[in-house]
Amino acid sequence: MNAVNKIIARYPEGKQKSALIPILHIAQAEFGGWLSPDVMNYVASILQIQDVEVYEVASFYSMFNLKPRGKCLIEICRTSSCWLCGAEDIVDYISHKLNIQVGETTPDGMFTLKTVECLGSCGTAPMMQVGKNFHENLTLEKVDSLLDQFRKEDKVSSYY
Repeated sequence: MNAVNKIIARYPEGKQKSALIPILHIAQAEFGGWLSPDVMNYVASILQIQDVEVYEVASFYSMFNLKPRGKCLIEICRTSSCWLCGAEDIVDYISHKLNIQVGETTPDGMFTLKTVECLGSCGTAPMMQVGKNFHENLTLEKVDSLLDQFRKEDKVSSYY
């Protein structure tokens, strides 16, 4: 709670809602990589705002997960540069290889596949983000190698 109080203290009295996004990041990291309704309600109570205000923000941004996800969250950029350079083929390939659709998690809980808006790496498209790491200039061979690496590492991808 100390980190949360420090974040809230950055903002003027009565403007604690401004701390919502950084606190949602903390909550997601602390509660298993996703934001359940109970966790979002808890965040609302801390900030003394309506539950729906938290739901609106958490559901708008792709960086927040509203259901459990795999240990390895694969986020494929699907905007212009990546799309033109083959991101759709990469998504289809991963979907087929892992036997899941976008938004689903493999039965072993290892991988979740997600498409997201621009990740700001247009010059090295197509690309994906896994945790803090960008993987750029993707090819099907590179995707195979990365999936093997992620499975070997068997670790949770994290933004922190």
